[in-house]
Amino acid sequence: MHDEHAGWRHYLKVGACYWGFTLSDGALRLLVLFHFFQLGYTPFQLAFLFVFYELAGIFATLAGGWLATRYGLRTMLAAGVSLQIIGLLSLSFLQPHWMPAVSFIWVVLTQGISGIAKDLTKTASKAAIKIVGVRSNDQLFHWVAWFTGSKNAIKGVGFFVGSLGMAVAGFSLSLWILAGVLLASLATLPAGLGQRPASTSISEFFSKSSAVNLLAAARVFLFWARDIWFVVGISIYLYQSGWHFW
Repeated sequence: MHDEHAGWRHYLKVGACYWGFTLSDGALRLLVLFHFFQLGYTPFQLAFLFVFYELAGIFATLAGGWLATRYGLRTMLAAGVSLQIIGLLSLSFLQPHWMPAVSFIWVVLTQGISGIAKDLTKTASKAAIKIVGVRSNDQLFHWVAWFTGSKNAIKGVGFFVGSLGMAVAGFSLSLWILAGVLLASLATLPAGLGQRPASTSISEFFSKSSAVNLLAAARVFLFWARDIWFVVGISIYLYQSGWHFW
C-alpha cells in the first residue's frame, strides 16, 4: 500500500511538471503566431518557425536516451523545463527596432530552444511514468493513457491561455508569467527518478522493424503538416476574418 501511494505521488509530481510545461507550450505557439503576424511576418515565415521547432525536437529526442543514461531522468526533465524558461525569457527580450533579419534569426533560435525543451521534457516524463512504482502492465497502460490524454487536453487549454494573455497582458508579460509557472513546476519534481539502462550503440535508437522506422519518419511530416495548417493556417485565417484573440 505504501509503494502504491508513493507511486501515485511520483506520478502526480511528474504529471504536474509536464502539465505546466504543456500549458506553456500551447500558449507559446499562439503568442508567437499572433505577435509576429502583427509585426508583419508572412505566413510562410511563421510556418518555417514551427517547422524548425519540430526539427530541433527530433535531435533532442535522439539525444534524450543518452542524457537519461548519463544523468538520470530527473536531471533530464529539469533540463527540459529549464530550457523552456530560457527560451521564453530570451524571446521576451526581442526589440521592435531590431533589423528584420536579426529578429527572424533570434526568433528561430528561441523556437529551436523550445523545440529541444519540449522533446526532452516529453521523453523524460513518459519514461519516468514507467518507473514510479507501477505494479502491473494494466496499471501502466491506464497511467500512460491518462497522462497522454491529459497532455493533449492541457495543450488545447494552453492555446486559450496564449490568446487570453495576448489580449490582456501582451506578448512580453505573458512570456514572463509562463516562465514563472514553469519555475514553480520545477519544485514538484520527485527526487527518486533514476537512470535508464545504458545504450550500447546508435542502432538502439531505431527499431529492428523497418516498418516501425518508416512509421516514425512519417510522423515527423505529420507533425510538421499539423503545425503549418492547424497552428498557422487556421489561426491566421480566422484573425484576418475579423476574429479577435479572445
